[in-house]
Amino acid sequence: MRFRVTPHDSSFFDIMAETADCLVRGSALLVQILNADMKDRKELAAKLHEVENEADGFTHKLYQKLNQTFVTPLDRDDLYLLASNMDDCMDYMDEAGDLIVLYKIGELPKRVVAQVNVLQRCAELTAEAAPRLRSMDSLRDYWVEINRLENEADREYRRLLADLFEKEDDPKRIIKLKDIITSLERGVDAFERLANAVETIAVKES
Repeated sequence: MRFRVTPHDSSFFDIMAETADCLVRGSALLVQILNADMKDRKELAAKLHEVENEADGFTHKLYQKLNQTFVTPLDRDDLYLLASNMDDCMDYMDEAGDLIVLYKIGELPKRVVAQVNVLQRCAELTAEAAPRLRSMDSLRDYWVEINRLENEADREYRRLLADLFEKEDDPKRIIKLKDIITSLERGVDAFERLANAVETIAVKES
């Protein structure tokens, strides 16, 4: 590990750990929305939006701290990138949950469950990895597994699109479902961008 002359300020990493916890809670709510009856989804989506607002609060807190801190434990741009990518992960999950409610979709295709399961696993892995961001050590398994999950999600997404146009007859339902699965796909992509950022920073810090 390269010697660093910067002081150890753990508060940046505490904020990111709190944001990662929001990702876990948000993904769990997304699973609940998927499995809930239509009448219960609106309340669950509102809870998901509350978690998204909480995550936004942590992101703004970190940005504010960056603006007020002269010397940071990682490069300023790297901390900003990590926070921004976490924010994207949360935003896409919130968007997907919102669309499921707004579009009044009844039963969703089974492959959508697989998509959401991947998102939930990505969130859990991110939360597990968050404490190790302090030292940028022992993170390789994290980004390797996230990349594997993203590849799995890509395959599910392509199959979902194929099934959508083959099995669905209602053009409105096709458009609605495509919007939802695209939001979920973008969520997984956001987790991959976060993992790639972690890998880049870890290599730079080594």
